[in-house]
Amino acid sequence: MFSILPTSAKRALGLALIIPVIAACGTTASTTPTNAPAAATAAPAATEAPAATEAPAATEAATEAPAATEAATAAATAEASATAAAVSFPSITPRAVTATLTGSGASFPDPIYQQWIEQYKTVAPSVTINYQSVGSGQGRKDFFNAVTDFGGTDKFASDDELTKYGKTVLSIPTVLGAVVTPYNLPGVEGLQFSGETLANIFLGKITKWNDAAIAADNPGVTLPETAITVVHRSDGSGTTSIFTNYLSSVSADWKSAVGAGDTVQWPVGVGGEKNPGVAQAVQQTEGAIGYVELIYALGNKLPAPKIKNAAGTYIEPTLDSVSAAAAAFLPETPDDLRVNIVNPPAGTPESDSAYPISGYTWVLVNAEMTDEAKAQALTDFLYWSLTDGAAGAKDLGFAPLPASVQAKAIEKLTQVQVGGKAAFELAK
Repeated sequence: MFSILPTSAKRALGLALIIPVIAACGTTASTTPTNAPAAATAAPAATEAPAATEAPAATEAATEAPAATEAATAAATAEASATAAAVSFPSITPRAVTATLTGSGASFPDPIYQQWIEQYKTVAPSVTINYQSVGSGQGRKDFFNAVTDFGGTDKFASDDELTKYGKTVLSIPTVLGAVVTPYNLPGVEGLQFSGETLANIFLGKITKWNDAAIAADNPGVTLPETAITVVHRSDGSGTTSIFTNYLSSVSADWKSAVGAGDTVQWPVGVGGEKNPGVAQAVQQTEGAIGYVELIYALGNKLPAPKIKNAAGTYIEPTLDSVSAAAAAFLPETPDDLRVNIVNPPAGTPESDSAYPISGYTWVLVNAEMTDEAKAQALTDFLYWSLTDGAAGAKDLGFAPLPASVQAKAIEKLTQVQVGGKAAFELAK
């Protein structure tokens, strides 16, 4: 069961949900990397607590998060939960450096990033960190064009992107999350979907809510003849990458006609900007269905349906079921930590209890930096986030990293150098 959000989480979630929605209503996100610094400088005001006026509503929604109630599911996820437990890394006192760090990218992890930034001010007051939620695609562009000090992305940087960039980039996972498919159908609660049904909805093949395929997924539920409105992302999005990778894994038609990526040619539907824009469009449109990170559904009081996994079980998006997806892919996780974890194949306790539309989110960092103060500040912040900050992720609906992945992520921080000298070293 997801816990009630603490005060610091209310502030971060309120800011993450309110500010992007306001922007989506009146402006659009920058699509030109050179515009990012001006936007980034506005972040300090965005992270101040008084702005989070709608956080109580988000808190109420968070208490409604689905929980795994089946005894079999709970037993099956026990091993995955243990695997996801944090390794005992020592707390550190951040070094006394003065630096301003700018980052931009994914809206998926923005609630936890804003919370971490706010909390980190209390332990490193001379470090200012600005993170702008502009979408994964724009975040990678900003980073690769040297507009920002770090990038946020839910789609790991591709080999082609890294080759074109020409410098060594570290992909550091921070948390795990669920992409859910909220819908707006008054009077109809508790729907669940198979992957094939979802693919056909987003392909435009299923156009009414009382379609036989939806009815087959939901026996005993009275469904209206309401027309379906598909809502998708209008910007380059790592959330889209996770979702379309999932659809490609369950539907040959989707894979051949649309494929996967952070931008695709949608067969049907209307676009919303970033996770808040999609959630808002679903909330305002009867008959709509979309896809967002879990906290954006909960924050807008939208349902987060169960999704049928490869074992044939309809699974709720919970911390345990997301951790189970990551645990199922641990044997296939490469040393560079770039891995998709959608739709784990059936056959193990982890995969059989896994929520199938799960994903990591990463921070992109240059292995060779030129500014020593920034390098020290960034590595200290990321270490703090992966250790002391990790517990707070659960309160916002994000699952912590599996222990082995957390250890590898922290080890990557030791690879950051300035002039051939390590910017961060683990205590012996």
